[in-house]
Amino acid sequence: MNDATPMRSPALAQLAASREEFQNLHEFVRKARANLNQNAWDYIVGAAETETTMRRNRMALDEIAFRPRVLRDVSRVDATVEQFGRKMRLPVMIAPVGALEIFDPEGAAAVVRATGRFGIAHMLSSVSGPGLEKVAEAAPDALRIYQLYVRGDDAFVEDSVARAIAKGYTAFCLTVDTAHYSRRERDIAKRYVRATRLRVSGGDFQMGLNWKTVKLIKDKYKIPLIIKGIATSEDAEIAIDHGVEWIYVSNHGGRQLDHGRGSMHVLPEIVEAVRGRAKIMVDGGICRGTDVVKAIAAGANIVGLGRLQCWALAAGGEAGVERMLELLEDEVIRTLGLLGATSFAGVDKSSLHTATATNLPSVFSAYPLLDIEPYRY
Repeated sequence: MNDATPMRSPALAQLAASREEFQNLHEFVRKARANLNQNAWDYIVGAAETETTMRRNRMALDEIAFRPRVLRDVSRVDATVEQFGRKMRLPVMIAPVGALEIFDPEGAAAVVRATGRFGIAHMLSSVSGPGLEKVAEAAPDALRIYQLYVRGDDAFVEDSVARAIAKGYTAFCLTVDTAHYSRRERDIAKRYVRATRLRVSGGDFQMGLNWKTVKLIKDKYKIPLIIKGIATSEDAEIAIDHGVEWIYVSNHGGRQLDHGRGSMHVLPEIVEAVRGRAKIMVDGGICRGTDVVKAIAAGANIVGLGRLQCWALAAGGEAGVERMLELLEDEVIRTLGLLGATSFAGVDKSSLHTATATNLPSVFSAYPLLDIEPYRY
């Protein structure tokens, strides 16, 4: 627990209850389904058009097997890492998700309090309530990163960066894979338009986004810059040429370009292109401790959790998010130990082997005990 983010007595009681209720990660999914209406549920589990990219995220993870080493004394396993000048309990970040208030009235404020206490990074979406300032006030000492969708001109971008710096955000993230809003066919089929989507304006600025904005931020501000949505070695090279500190490999959880590659299929290409000149984040279907270990072994520095945070938040609120992280940590430590590693320094690409996936890929294929049909709506 991070002593800088103290837990209030009611929160302690809620965490204790959450520990009793949730013993496996898939139980958050089941409880979230019971708590949410169909529209909110489809927002979590859905993706663009045929949802192929989303399934490939899971396929890419499931096609990796481990090569364990033995007789290495793993009586003590340390899953912590150091990033952004701070010790993190896991190399994990809560990825930016819009409209978290759909799942809990406190939205991102509830999530950042949980991540601050647990000791991992939190990335706030610019389209998630209660907003940049209030989230900072909810957990001022947490490791916080701000992610921006560009909805205005250069002055809008500069104002966003300046506000993030003023409120103690450790890094700034620019999302670059949303030049056009995708076809979310689950919503279209129901003729459903989310209220948050109706309020969105300034989409033309995102369409016109180019490397000039990256240069503007790097030239004027010293805050570390993350580019989210990199999916090719070519764009990784350009980002490095612009002085970007973090390359964020992501396909938006399959919510943007359909028929894209799974993130773990993209990651080796990015690692080879970057060659240590920047650090790397990755998300896309990550929802088990084994997934986290695979991604770090393949060359990522931090792994993002998208849908998993939504399920945990919808199932148990703030305490649910913290309990989810406890269970994830347990899975990570056990995986490292069974690989013969006492820390993440003990795993690399030699720990991995290409294999045949045993489950049909879906948003739930990491949870074979879950009896929920993902494509019925």
